[in-house]
Amino acid sequence: MKISMRGIFYLKVFIHLCALATFVYLAYLIDQDLLGADPVKEMIHFLGKTSLNFLLLTLLVTPVIKRFKMPLLIRVRRLLGLYSFAWICLHLLVFIWLELDWELLLFFDEVIKRPYLSLGALAWVILLLLSITSINMIKRLMKRKWLTLHRFVYWAVLLATIHYYWSVKSGLIEPTIYLLICLFLLIERKAYFKSLLK
Repeated sequence: MKISMRGIFYLKVFIHLCALATFVYLAYLIDQDLLGADPVKEMIHFLGKTSLNFLLLTLLVTPVIKRFKMPLLIRVRRLLGLYSFAWICLHLLVFIWLELDWELLLFFDEVIKRPYLSLGALAWVILLLLSITSINMIKRLMKRKWLTLHRFVYWAVLLATIHYYWSVKSGLIEPTIYLLICLFLLIERKAYFKSLLK
């Protein structure tokens, strides 16, 4: 199975449209007051899960390339990763703004006290570094160090998935499914983790 540059272009357009449609859907839920009894909490979870979805899709790209021999598909990986970072920034913004009312000292206190928030914050830091270094000029300057840094995305997805699992008070079926998908994608990188053990 092959994909052309035109196919990559259309796939990128599709990714942009999916991101836009997701944002419009969230706006619709807010406008129609369909987020339930605790809309702020639901909004935070919606944005967090959307970020995690894009992050998992980012990690899915490489196995798909290897399985179906589609090397050009690598060109959509950065776009997916940047969207994941954008959504996690919205997730964090809504939490600080609507949940904590811009009480930054309270935010840092919560991050220190609550392990699941610590993991989420660490995942955000990793994705921030990966987003900054995704710029082509910085990538060229970093050379081989760029690959070493960008493999930290494996840790980011693991931290983000555990963060989601711990943040859910009830109904663990969906977080468990996310955790299994995450583990499957990380098992695909078992050579990397074996190299760390050595």
